[in-house]
Amino acid sequence: MSERQREYFRQKLTAWKEEILKEARDTLAHLQAENENHPDLADRASSETDRAIELRARDRQRKLIAKIDAALARLDDGTYGYCEETGEPISIKRLEARPIATLSVEAQERHERRERIYRDE
Repeated sequence: MSERQREYFRQKLTAWKEEILKEARDTLAHLQAENENHPDLADRASSETDRAIELRARDRQRKLIAKIDAALARLDDGTYGYCEETGEPISIKRLEARPIATLSVEAQERHERRERIYRDE
């Protein structure tokens, strides 16, 4: 991977992380502002459901930030773009679609097949 490509992915990952953090701040502000007491039980239940869904989405994004940080660390140590299982380069197309990828398409498919086999047993 060329220096130009590494810089492209560094900017892409950093922008993605900043976008997620901005959304998290917006959610926090929204949840604090919406701290109202609903006299109607249906309104209260709907509000609680919305809040639970929003918090679950933020938790998934928190985990995604950890993966983005790991990808940025791999960029720093020169292992970004190489499959953790085989050591072979991950295609640019795959990295473009999933910049946090750690496995090549082939290795990911093997991993998913093994997962399916063990899940079905």
